[in-house]
Amino acid sequence: MNHPPAETTVTTGTLRVADATLHYEIRGEGPLVALVGAPMDATFFAPLADLLATDHTVLTTDPRGLNRSVQDDPERDSTPQLRADDLALLLEHVDRGPATVFGSSGGAVTALALAVAHPERVRAVIAHEPPLNHVLDDPAARDAAVEDIIATYASGDVGGAWVKFLVNANIPLSPDGESGEEPTEQDPQRVADERFWFLHELRETTRWRPDVAALRDGPVRVVIGVGQDSAGQFCDLTSAALATALGTEPTVFPGGHIAFVEDPEGFAPRLREVLDGS
Repeated sequence: MNHPPAETTVTTGTLRVADATLHYEIRGEGPLVALVGAPMDATFFAPLADLLATDHTVLTTDPRGLNRSVQDDPERDSTPQLRADDLALLLEHVDRGPATVFGSSGGAVTALALAVAHPERVRAVIAHEPPLNHVLDDPAARDAAVEDIIATYASGDVGGAWVKFLVNANIPLSPDGESGEEPTEQDPQRVADERFWFLHELRETTRWRPDVAALRDGPVRVVIGVGQDSAGQFCDLTSAALATALGTEPTVFPGGHIAFVEDPEGFAPRLREVLDGS
């Protein structure tokens, strides 16, 4: 069940929306599951999508402004509302019925915004570690930290921005105090996506304020996911706070913030349990 066939057929397409052209991919047959990130694009979800495609239709997509999803105005900010509208149009376009949406990080915020704005398009939302400043007790300080991260990046200090980001996220730095990888030659698309995320996505995503009443009382099943290895990190705190506001408990997944990338075969069985309502 957890191993894909030797060849997984992937159908790629584009959808024109009012101000952007969205790239998406479809795999498999069965109940519709959408895997969404922000800033992660479809490539990061491909191994997990292959595993789920044995008995699900799996939709993945590049969020607007990233990789193959191109905005008419490349400097327009990407808000959760815009991304939710995009996802609703994609779900309508693929026409496989309401979806269960697994969203990671900024994609979890997209999924929550979708449940509020377009509940007819979604059966359930699994919001894995949404980074939401305004579910915590110190949102002004958190917002200020994000502004400092963005300003540091805009000044040209990319490494310093990453260090500040990791410190704010309560993610340990490498032993030398650096942010980790610093490749000698960076892929131009990676550089462009990094710039877009810092300058046009990070602020709007972390400042989004969930409509707790709509999420709690609406027709969409909402699951707040957290990684078992994320204890004490920013997204562990935000996930716990949001789950408490919704009157639920966080649903624990193996690994940390990006476990579905680092170990998709270890992550998929737990995701299947949650998709089945277990």
